[in-house]
Amino acid sequence: MACRGRPPAQVLLDPEQRGELERRVRAATSTQRAALRARILLACAEQCSAEQVAHRCGVASRTVERWRSRFRRHGLPGLEDKPRSGPKPKFGHVTRLEILALACEPVRSPNGQVRRTIEQVCRDALVRGVVETISWSSVQRFLAQADLRPHLVRGWMHSPDPEFRERVTHISELYLDPPPGSVVLCVDEKSGMQAIERRFPDRLPAPGRRRRREFEYRRHGTQSLLASFEVHTGDVFASCGNRRTGKDLVHFMDELATRYPTGTVHIVWDNLNIHYDGVDRRWSQFNERHGDRFVFHYTPKHASWVNQIELFFSILQRQCLAHASFSSTQQLREIVLAYIDHWNRHQAHPFRWTFTGYPLQAGTPLQKAC
Repeated sequence: MACRGRPPAQVLLDPEQRGELERRVRAATSTQRAALRARILLACAEQCSAEQVAHRCGVASRTVERWRSRFRRHGLPGLEDKPRSGPKPKFGHVTRLEILALACEPVRSPNGQVRRTIEQVCRDALVRGVVETISWSSVQRFLAQADLRPHLVRGWMHSPDPEFRERVTHISELYLDPPPGSVVLCVDEKSGMQAIERRFPDRLPAPGRRRRREFEYRRHGTQSLLASFEVHTGDVFASCGNRRTGKDLVHFMDELATRYPTGTVHIVWDNLNIHYDGVDRRWSQFNERHGDRFVFHYTPKHASWVNQIELFFSILQRQCLAHASFSSTQQLREIVLAYIDHWNRHQAHPFRWTFTGYPLQAGTPLQKAC
């Protein structure tokens, strides 16, 4: 049947355009707006008038003429909405930056408050004359757009050691290329391991639910772990007791000297006071007793992470201590030493230790080649 109305403007669709328009009509993910425009163009391709297409698609004829004209000038991209300017922003760029600076500004309040809430940011912005009025949601939106979270804090420690570069370079080279016939040991203390007994057992995790833990517990004291980590094999030697005084450390080091009876032993440790000679010349006398075989290397101040045993302590904390319940310090000591024994028999390995500028993998030459 011939179409009535004004002679239609010609709309020609190539196979690719027709296929895309038909896909938009069928696709469940298409918006109603996109599907409607596709149906209008498909109907126009049948050489029908605007009135006929409008009746078929349930729109005004002016709508048909608009999208037919847009398609003829621009093709498929002409069916997309043009960018809209929208209303003029209520707050300018400078005002937004002043609000963000106010939200991040430290608070020195006589009532002891040290940070602002969003409501207080709004109030202080009014008091300072930054804005005449502003809502809670506007401030929250500014913070979200700038990806700012002033209430969150991430710990950070800077090493003030003037010899930081020299010390890190020296220890890194020691990890990579130890002197022939020597052994490199990282030594440190893990103090304050708490023997905590949970009053009630944990509830196991379930889909969509984390492990649940009752907050009540009993404290049975603490233990201190003295340990050494052999950098190029991963073996750990440890002693666990009630304290970690200078005398305790010397006794541990005497046992360590018995474990390594020959050759040079390089000790890497941090700047704890008991790691130095002191008035009793503890380490000078220790070295005299053991034939001056021990060489002590100190990590930079506030950079004990250079000591690789910290990696092992992290593993011990996560796999052995974090979720355990101990009825006594004796049980805590036995479990920690049992875990270290299991590590030495089944898990010991050199760490892939990385420091910016020093991609390191400590190990024997054979292990490095592998």
